[in-house]
Amino acid sequence: MPGAIYAEGLVKTFGDVRALDGVDLDVPEGTVLGLLGPNGAGKTTAVRCLTTLLRPDSGRAVVAGLDVLKQPNEVRRSIGLSGQFAAVDEYLTGRENLQMVGQLYQMKAGPRRPGPASCWTSSTSRTPPTDPRRPTPEACAAGSTSRRPWSSHRP
Repeated sequence: MPGAIYAEGLVKTFGDVRALDGVDLDVPEGTVLGLLGPNGAGKTTAVRCLTTLLRPDSGRAVVAGLDVLKQPNEVRRSIGLSGQFAAVDEYLTGRENLQMVGQLYQMKAGPRRPGPASCWTSSTSRTPPTDPRRPTPEACAAGSTSRRPWSSHRP
C-alpha cells in the first residue's frame, strides 16, 4: 500500500527540456518531505504533477491513496497546496503560520523535530519572505549549521 505520496518514474518534458526524468518518491503517512535543489531542478514541476496541476508524460503517482491521473478531482479535494510566499501573516515565523493554519483546521499539534540549524532558523525567523537576508532553500540544502546573524532579527 503506497504511503501519503508515492511516485514511480515520473517524467515531464517541455519541448526539448526534460524537467523530470524518472522521479521516484515514497513518502510515508505522517512525515514531512522537503524538496530542495537549485533553480531548474524540477521541484515545482514535481509538485505540480503530484497536485494535478500538470499531467506527467509518463510514470505513476498516488497521493493520499488516490491515483493522480485517474482521480484528479478526488486528489484536489484531499490535499492543500500553498506557495512559498502565501503566508497568512508575513511577520509570523514559518512555524507560527503553520500553527495558525493548523488551528483553523482544528488539527492537533505533533512532536517538534527541528531539522538542520539553518533551516530551523529559516522557519523561525521573523524576517519578511522578501528580505534578502532570509535563508534560501539552497542554504538549507547545503546543510549549513552556522548561526546566521539574522536569526534573531525582529521587525
